[in-house]
Amino acid sequence: MSSQYKELLIHPLQDNYRLLRIYAWYRALLASVLFGMFAVGMVSNVLGRLHPALYGYTVGVYTFISFMTLARILLVRREPATSHIFVVCLIDIIALTMIMYCSGGIATGLGSLVFITVAASSIFLRGQIATLLAALACIAILLESVASGYFGQVDINPLAVALLGLLLFVTSLLFQYLTRRILASQQSAAIQAAQAATLQKLNEMIVQRMHTGIAVLDNVGRVLLYNEAAARLLYLPAQFDTRDQLYFNSNPVLQAVLKQWTDNPQQRPPPLQLEEGSPEIQLNFARMENSGNDLVLVFVEDTRHMSQRAQQLKLASLGHLTASIAHEVRNPLGAISHAAQLLGESEGLSEADRRLAAIIQNHSLRVNRIIENVLQLSRRQAANPEKRDLCEWLTRFEQQHRQTYGKPVQIKLDLPDTPMPVYVDFSQMEQVLGNLCSNGLRYSEKSTGVASITLRVYMHDSLAIPCLDIIDYGRGISDEDRKQIFEPFFTTDAKGTGLGLYIARELCLANQASLDYKKTSEGHSCFQISFPHSNKMMM
Repeated sequence: MSSQYKELLIHPLQDNYRLLRIYAWYRALLASVLFGMFAVGMVSNVLGRLHPALYGYTVGVYTFISFMTLARILLVRREPATSHIFVVCLIDIIALTMIMYCSGGIATGLGSLVFITVAASSIFLRGQIATLLAALACIAILLESVASGYFGQVDINPLAVALLGLLLFVTSLLFQYLTRRILASQQSAAIQAAQAATLQKLNEMIVQRMHTGIAVLDNVGRVLLYNEAAARLLYLPAQFDTRDQLYFNSNPVLQAVLKQWTDNPQQRPPPLQLEEGSPEIQLNFARMENSGNDLVLVFVEDTRHMSQRAQQLKLASLGHLTASIAHEVRNPLGAISHAAQLLGESEGLSEADRRLAAIIQNHSLRVNRIIENVLQLSRRQAANPEKRDLCEWLTRFEQQHRQTYGKPVQIKLDLPDTPMPVYVDFSQMEQVLGNLCSNGLRYSEKSTGVASITLRVYMHDSLAIPCLDIIDYGRGISDEDRKQIFEPFFTTDAKGTGLGLYIARELCLANQASLDYKKTSEGHSCFQISFPHSNKMMM
């Protein structure tokens, strides 16, 4: 059982302080009335008629104590200790018994005031101590009756005294029972309320941490609620505020998809991209039943997750086949390459034949590189992500790549002043970045004569995720080829295999990152890697 539930079980009646404050006002008012009526001579034939001086002294002291007790309760603003409550109730019993004695005993009817004190003590106190006060009240009533009869002031009815004592015990036990029932009901309600609050908080946490974005729209398209994933994918404010007037259909793309679903709810909207460089998202809509306001639930999914899972299934099914084919092709290819090498070393071979043997050798090497890439793709392991600063890692990568490239190169780093943590498999990212940097340096050297690239790290303005741009100064990729550059075996280089960019994008998808091609504002060629949020754990 949680600590908050245990605290509820041992905590006294939650309204104890409020009831005690009411009882303190009652005591002060009762003492004031008894003292005031006696002081002005009202009903002097009843109040204090046997012992006026003792009555006045008793009521005066009782009034003073009652107001002091009231002042303490109002100033301290917390429930007194059990011993203090016991003393207060005991003083009431003694004072009321003395007032009965001075006014004529049980026959005056003042004994009914003792019932209120006993009932109140049974609410504020528990168990034996409440029963002890009832017993003390009975003893006080009995002593008052004995004193009144002994001094011959009034006639005593033993049956009335016994009945009054019995009623005091019954009152105490009854109010203790009722208090226990109320306390049990209150504790049960408090525990259920705490459990409901915990479940509500848990549900909110689950919804907020979901990778699937969730948004609630009213019948005019106003956004009533959304989670963190929806805010990230739909470019909504990070924190939802009911004062914000956000409309789902303010974006033309979203408006078109919503209208398409409204016209034909059975047709699933196609995936869409809100802006260049943003992840491709899939929207699904559903009406909330019994909402009464035509509320619509919008589920927003990042298609990268679906693509990653589909790609994993595809690679798993094709892995064994591609590996087998690659091994089968490698054996005869090795024989062809070896035969071409031996043929090229023959002394009686003409120059034309030597050129043909060199062509066979070069293309054998190219096919061998394709086989190596296919085998690497089929043997690819799952990502093993870790959280590191991208800027620090990129600085080390730049130094290593400069040394291993083999030629003088210019690699410019454009890094932010603050750390940029990312959560990816850096060994796989090294392979991706190595391929992109080598391509960029090679194409820059072809166009400008200088092998130079720029690596720029920044935080995306609208997506709020880390991004890395690999900018080269080559001739770039034509608009016709841009849609195919990430397809396997597509290449514009006669010596290329067409698998480099494909493998790079696959490795990015395995790390829930995205790899896209774009042009910079200056018109330079740029490959952009958009990393997942550093606090987002990979599945």
